[in-house]
Amino acid sequence: MQSEIKNILDFTLLFNKYKVQLYNYVSKMVSDRMTTEDIVQNVFLKLHENLNRIRVAGSVNYWLFRTARNEIYMWYRKQKSYRQIFDPTDLDELEIDSGMNLTDKVETKELSEIINEEISFLPEVQKEVFILKEYGGLSYKEIGAIMSINEELVKSRLFKIRKRLTNRLSNKIK
Repeated sequence: MQSEIKNILDFTLLFNKYKVQLYNYVSKMVSDRMTTEDIVQNVFLKLHENLNRIRVAGSVNYWLFRTARNEIYMWYRKQKSYRQIFDPTDLDELEIDSGMNLTDKVETKELSEIINEEISFLPEVQKEVFILKEYGGLSYKEIGAIMSINEELVKSRLFKIRKRLTNRLSNKIK
C-alpha cells in the first residue's frame, strides 16, 4: 500500500515538473493540438507503467524526451506522410505577457511568425536539435543522448542554427 502511494506521489511530482516542457517539445514537432495531447498522454502513461524501472532521478528527463521522440516517429509512420513538422501558422500556444500594450502584442506576434517561419525552413535534424534546446530546455548532453549524437555535435549544430537564424532574421527585420 505504501509503495503504491509513493508511486502515485512520484508520478504526480514528475508530471507537474515535466508536463509543460514535454508539451512544448511535442507541439513544436507535431503542430496539431489533439495529436500533441495524445502523444504527451501516451508518454506519461508509459512513464506510469515504467516508473519502477527508472532508477536514476536524472534519467527521467532523458527517458521522457526519448520516449516522446519515439512516439512522434511512430505517429509519423502511422500517418505515412512526411508533411512539414512545424506549422508556423499555428500560434495558438503563443503566450503574451498581459502587461503588454496592443502594439507590443502585435509586434511580438509578428516576430514570432517570422521566427516560426524561419524554423520551418530548417532541415529536420537541425529543427529537432533547436526545439529540444529552446522549447524543451534540455542540456547539450541530454539532447545528444536523445538523438544518439555526441555533445560536441549538438553544440556545433546549435551554433550553426543560431547563426543562420540571426542572419535571416536580421535581413527580414530591416
